[in-house]
Amino acid sequence: MSNPTEAKKEPEKKVPPEKERTWLYTLVRFVAWCGVHTFFPVKYHHKERYALQGPYISMSNHQSACDPLILAYPCKKYEIRFVGKKELNVNPFITKLLAGLHMITVDRHNSDMAAMRLCAKTLRDGYVLGIFPEGTRHHKDLMEEVETGAAVLALRAKVPILPVYIESKPRFLRFNHVYIGEPMDISDLCAQGFNTEVVEALCERIRNAFYDLRKECQERK
Repeated sequence: MSNPTEAKKEPEKKVPPEKERTWLYTLVRFVAWCGVHTFFPVKYHHKERYALQGPYISMSNHQSACDPLILAYPCKKYEIRFVGKKELNVNPFITKLLAGLHMITVDRHNSDMAAMRLCAKTLRDGYVLGIFPEGTRHHKDLMEEVETGAAVLALRAKVPILPVYIESKPRFLRFNHVYIGEPMDISDLCAQGFNTEVVEALCERIRNAFYDLRKECQERK
């Protein structure tokens, strides 16, 4: 028999993803606000599209190490769980800092199933997952190679994708333009089942979405 003097443990109350506000993420978002409004200004286009209800995947091209800051600031509704390479964990302090910012570490050179499961759980729990499908900042052309893992996650989770195009690296006192695209409904692809052809079709759709955003950016000039 249980001890009647023992206090019953209350079930842990889970904070809804859209209500989550951690002090470290809030601090970093404030730092981002300072940057995009002062020395490294950013002009956001179609920012209202960040009102999309989670879960979803925020997908962006990769220009610089500042990209997560650029993406985190306008997304006021959620704290984005960004996927980052394990090489960023250069010491225990940085590892703890990135963990406090919800970063999901992935081994890019091996089949990291643990990271894939954590990404899938993130979406099941209603959060926003931030992915750079190019996999690296060093590439010749926009979305020249789209990592299939990002498409696989979206198809298995059956969540929409929000494409975000970043024009360039941050430039001192020069505007960097960021275009938020229309949310991509992939329900038609999900209905076709899960196979290589469907994954490739989604990768191609992702490329085209970013090409359209780049074209919109270029036509602005």
